Amino acid sequence: MKKILFVTMIALIVAVLAACGSDNEETGEASGAEQETITFGVTPWTSTVPPTKIAGLILKDMGYEVVETSADAGSVYTGLSRGDLDVFMDAWLPMHDNYINKYEDNLDLTAVSYPEADTGWTVPTYMEDVNSLEDLKGREDEFGNEFYGIESGAGASIESDEILKAYEFDMEQINSSEGGMLAQAQKMMADEEPVVFYGWRPHTMFNKFDLKVLTNEQGFFETSSVEVVTNTELKENAPEAYEFLSNWNISLDDVEEMIVKIEEGGDPEEVAQEWIDNNQDKVDEMLGK
Repeated sequence: MKKILFVTMIALIVAVLAACGSDNEETGEASGAEQETITFGVTPWTSTVPPTKIAGLILKDMGYEVVETSADAGSVYTGLSRGDLDVFMDAWLPMHDNYINKYEDNLDLTAVSYPEADTGWTVPTYMEDVNSLEDLKGREDEFGNEFYGIESGAGASIESDEILKAYEFDMEQINSSEGGMLAQAQKMMADEEPVVFYGWRPHTMFNKFDLKVLTNEQGFFETSSVEVVTNTELKENAPEAYEFLSNWNISLDDVEEMIVKIEEGGDPEEVAQEWIDNNQDKVDEMLGK
């Protein structure tokens, strides 16, 4: 009788263990399950939108769910480092080196979107005798002792503060959103007043106004490489998505053209889909087909 009870107990234990193993498989808890949702960090810059929308549409076609999370640059990099975000399509290097260096153990420089993007302190071309940062020294009062920048904490704003200190300019950086900065600059340019603000390409400001980026002798605002950054877990958790993103590239002119269409009222996803439809060979190349 004891022998029968012992055998029965063993059989029950084996059955329970088998059921647990089966449950793990059915609920997707087995190791090696691939990540199904890709989360993009989206900064409040017009240059971020077209690449994010294009990449998102392609990833959706690949079977992934796509989520966009809006945040300032610092929060995007923090999110990437924590694994809360997977991808940022608009990293400006070396301008964002402070974030890259801070979180280097958790970030992957995955691809270069376009290698030569002009950026820096910008003035309208009617200011013919102002062509470099050095030309501003001693003339700060002509500009109301103000430089107009984008949001505080952005790499460009941090570097602009360094410029103010390095040149000992008697100026204050006025930070606001991209739209707020440009509205102020546009207002002053309408009356051909002296104004200096942060400018970059790709952006419609260079299509709408006659502008020039100021040179400098101290190496500020080097020509930027705009890159795709992912968190280090994506390569293992979603290898197909990572492989596509590692092949990513797009021209600065294409991004700028899409920004213009969006600012003129075009739906961002429709503009992105139009680019995909017109560049299927390039898309196939990025997908490794």
